[in-house]
Order: sequence, then structure tokens, then C-alpha cells
Amino acid sequence: TAATAHFASSYSDGDYLLLNSDRRADGIILEALIGDQPKSDLIPKIVRGLLDHRKAGRWDNTQENVFILLALDRYFNTYEKATPDFVAKVWLGDAFAGQQQFRGRSTDRQQVNVPMRYVAEKDGAQNLILSKEGAGRLYYRIGLNYAPTNLNLKAADYGFQVQRVYEAVDNPSDVRRDADGTWHIKSGATVRVRLTMIATARRYHVALVDPLPAGLEAMNPSLAVTGNIPQDQQGESARRGYWWMWGTWFEHQNLRDERAEAFTSLLWEGVYNYSYVARATTPGSFVVPPAKAEEMYHPETFGRSSTDRVVVE
Repeated sequence: TAATAHFASSYSDGDYLLLNSDRRADGIILEALIGDQPKSDLIPKIVRGLLDHRKAGRWDNTQENVFILLALDRYFNTYEKATPDFVAKVWLGDAFAGQQQFRGRSTDRQQVNVPMRYVAEKDGAQNLILSKEGAGRLYYRIGLNYAPTNLNLKAADYGFQVQRVYEAVDNPSDVRRDADGTWHIKSGATVRVRLTMIATARRYHVALVDPLPAGLEAMNPSLAVTGNIPQDQQGESARRGYWWMWGTWFEHQNLRDERAEAFTSLLWEGVYNYSYVARATTPGSFVVPPAKAEEMYHPETFGRSSTDRVVVE
């Protein structure tokens, strides 16, 4: 992705006997790249991926800890040996955008913001220039936050694929879909909202967020006043981990007034289902923003479903 990189190795009994894992392989490859190709763009991405994969400050086992720490020690002594003492400056085109000073080792992050108004009013492309004056290593991220001018968005895949469907719970005739994609839901009906999320590679700190149509209200099973929630007959088709840590792929979920959310700190490659139940409470025609999955700390890795139109009648 834009932030991380890792390597996938095939599994066999021989690898198991040698205590192999993809994280240990990442550590070995990282150390080899530092020695053979010290200017490779993959090096900081592998480091970021290894750091993101930690649970409670460590990796899964002693073998992973040893090989990764050896590689990170070489990384530190090669690239971060000098104590930071520098000034970072940013220009957009001919205009000076700002600067930040870094002195000493710290995990603090500094930010320079450029208003979208300034970017939009300039004709043609402009160069974005970053400079560093002084000792130390500069890590930076360039991001763009924007709002679309058209509410009817197509599905997008920049690291995730997301699909959303509405299903009737009590009577199949309660929900139908027109040829143009418009959903029709009977007023007062109970509806299951089903999301399918596909990750083609390992993802970190993932949030899956689904906005609710304004005419629907999520039924929260944690509230005593909700009553019985119809069980999902399909169930969770994708589980995380192995038989000794069986459970849903998400670690936490929220059912809010206007959206449903599911979170996990580590998502393996695969196909994942998430569903919740809502009741159609308010008649009307509603535009529903896409369901979206993203890495919360690297939001440029994301995917979304298309915009839906829901009619409660």
C-alpha cells in the first residue's frame, strides 16, 4: 500500500518445522535489503508494516521477535543513528506553505495544512516541494482531504472491495430492488443490512463504516428495550484466527443513530461479512452514502460501495 509492504511465503510442513512465518520472512528480507539496496523505497514500508503488526508491543512468537528486532536494530543504526535536529519546509508552487522544527527523538507529529481553496484556484499542476535542513531522518505523509461534488458515487477499490445489500427478514416481499438499483422497503419492515468486504492483502487498524438511510433505525441487541433480534441464518462466513482463537473478524462494533461501525486492529487477506438489523421507521426517499472500509491511520488505503437510493413506502 502507500504506507506498508510485506511478503507472503507459501506454507508447507518444512516451513512449520523451521518455525517460519511471514513476519520472520519480512525481518530477514528487510535486513538483506538494508545491506544490498539501502536506498530501496520498500525499506521504510516494510518497517511500517512490521510495527503495525505488533500486538501488545510484540509479535506472535520468539522467532518473529528475534529476527524482526535484529532487522530493526540494523535499520536504526543505518538510517536513524543521528539524533534529529532539523527544520522541514514545504512549498506549493512558488508559495511557501510552512515549516516545522524537529529537535531530539520524539513520536510527536507536526502538520502543515494547505486550504483546498488555494489549490483549486490555481490553474494547472503545481510542484509540492519538501526540504530538510539539518541532521536526522524526516518521515512525511502527503494527504488530500476532499468532498465530492456528485452524491452518486461509484464503487471504488484502493485496497478494499465493499458491497452492500438490503435483505428482508420476515417477508421476502418487504424488500425489492428495481432495475436501476433503487431499493424499495416496506414501512415498518425489519431489514438486514449485509456488507461484504474483501481484502487482497494484510490490512491494519481497519474501520468498516456503513451510513444508515435516514428512514431506517438500527436495532441494537445491547439494549434491553430492543427485544429479540432475528438471527442471521448465513452467520459470519469469515472468522479470524485459528480454531484456538475462534471469533468474529471484528474486535469492536458500534450501532449508532446514523451509521454502523466495525473495527479490527489486524485484518488478514480474505472475504469478510458484517451484518446488522434495522427497522424501516420513516417513509420517504433517501440517498445513502457508500459503505466504506479504510485503514484508519493510512486512510489512502480504502474502498467503498456505490451510493444507494432507498425508498421506504
